[in-house]
Amino acid sequence: MASDMQPLSGHEIPTRAVENCGVSDHTCHGKCQSCDSDVKPSCAEVNGISLSFGSHTDGKASKETCDCADPDGCLIATNGSCMAIDELTQEFEREQAGATLEDLIFSNDEEEDDSDWDPASSLVMNRWFCLNCTLPNVDAVMYCLNCHELKGSGVDGYDAFKTQIAEAALVSPDTELSEVSTAIGFDERMLLHSELEVKPNPHPERPDRLRAIAASLSAAGIFPSKCALVPPREITKEELLMVHTSDHIESVEQTKNMLYSYFTSDTYANGHSACAAKLAAGLCADLASLIVSGRVQNGFAMVRPPGHHAGVKQAMGFCLHNNAAVAALAAKRAGAKKVLIVDWDVHHGNGTQEIFEGDKSVLYVSLHRHEYGNFYPGTGAAHEVGILDGQGFSVNIPWSRGGVGDNDYIFAFKTVVLPIAAEFAPDITIISAGFDAARGDPLGCCDVTPMGYSIMTSLLTACSGGRLLVILEGGYNLRSISSSATEVVKVLVGDGSSFDVATAPSKEGLETVLQVLKIQQQFWPILGPTYASLQAHQGSFFSKSTSKKRKHSGVPGPFWWNFGSKRLLYKALYEGPLLRKIKGFGQGKAIDSAEP
Repeated sequence: MASDMQPLSGHEIPTRAVENCGVSDHTCHGKCQSCDSDVKPSCAEVNGISLSFGSHTDGKASKETCDCADPDGCLIATNGSCMAIDELTQEFEREQAGATLEDLIFSNDEEEDDSDWDPASSLVMNRWFCLNCTLPNVDAVMYCLNCHELKGSGVDGYDAFKTQIAEAALVSPDTELSEVSTAIGFDERMLLHSELEVKPNPHPERPDRLRAIAASLSAAGIFPSKCALVPPREITKEELLMVHTSDHIESVEQTKNMLYSYFTSDTYANGHSACAAKLAAGLCADLASLIVSGRVQNGFAMVRPPGHHAGVKQAMGFCLHNNAAVAALAAKRAGAKKVLIVDWDVHHGNGTQEIFEGDKSVLYVSLHRHEYGNFYPGTGAAHEVGILDGQGFSVNIPWSRGGVGDNDYIFAFKTVVLPIAAEFAPDITIISAGFDAARGDPLGCCDVTPMGYSIMTSLLTACSGGRLLVILEGGYNLRSISSSATEVVKVLVGDGSSFDVATAPSKEGLETVLQVLKIQQQFWPILGPTYASLQAHQGSFFSKSTSKKRKHSGVPGPFWWNFGSKRLLYKALYEGPLLRKIKGFGQGKAIDSAEP
């Protein structure tokens, strides 16, 4: 896959020890830029950074429960199992208990090598990797078996976006008020963050993710005519110290001296990564400040590396600095008293929850695949509600399976997210917008459509008077991430389409929501009547004749329900105090007048 990365040096790799260079080994594993030596610390952990290279050990999920070497789970999942790719000419999808990314791509029966993530030994040479979703295919296949993209097709249109950057209006505290209400944060230097170590398969978190979104925004006529651009800056150490420990900040900074390095087996860095991470955090902080101060109404941070897995003292899951946390604290410095963070990335934002779990001024709500702790990072169970004064200000909606689609997400929004948000009354809403729950994503394996993301964004616009900051997190199918992000930005600029908000959950989705309501009603009494109604009518929502699902790719089909069930669901959701709470949330009138 094409990359804007320029080699940092042409040194050959000598054999002398790294001790001669004096560079910190906080970056765990890699090539030293100063003395060109291999860096492999002998200790088991450096500043809380795991040095295990064969499996994830940096979340709460153990090797037995989540053995995925990518931060972002498995390829295709159903009922808690992972789908592996093996014998592609005969069968593309089959169930397999948790596996590393290399196992999913190069499945074999050999004993696992727990050294570094390097599946080269099992590489089959007659395979090609899809540039859209990174998954492998045999040479005889011309279209990707996962996303149906043509072999060799890549990102088009980014050059047009680049030429338009100079035409975009700039908005900052020092500029005059712009006519546009939406600001975008982007800088090309974030494309230089790339995995330099040569491996047989492409890393899913790659520069083309930003190129694809940028090209889509340009093609849709959104950029530069309907939004302004925020001048980039690197976040300061003082700002980062409000989120991370000094050791963590220093460990990321030391990557500038390394040709390439790894915090975990899948969380890479090169000589440009520290700058990219500080640019991403700086853009998010400035966007939050501009929104709270009223300079712009809303914003989209088109940034990488992502951030929601980065905790107080560790980098993991492709994430170096926690962008959403930095933005939340910047919003508070700008005058916000309460901040809502809604994280719809398919993986739980364990880092964000850790940072704010004792802070009642920041409400963290996450919707994610969990599968009883068997999906990366293993955290985010419904009973994780925060600690000390922050109890009730961590709200986790943990899906029990893969294949979750629009209906379950929107149902959870209407029954859990919006009522709590209305009660909390935030001054700004931040979305940790991972698009790896999107249909066709190779790691998330869920079924959310671009329209689904548009609906969720629209529902959140009124939570804080339209003050909304969308921050890019995951998403690894280029077509899915670009189309989904574009639909979200259309809502921000006022071009979002209208929609019918009547939705029905799957049986598993309803069970998850009931679990969350049961736990959270002790902190948010507004949820009590909804929980009682849904529980009382739970058995009436489903029947054997209407709960059948399609059996392909582990993705459930639409849930068809009869007129009587629809009336019961309507009564449970939209009558009484819940309706009064969510009226005015963007689509309140539609909800109020929906046909039973």
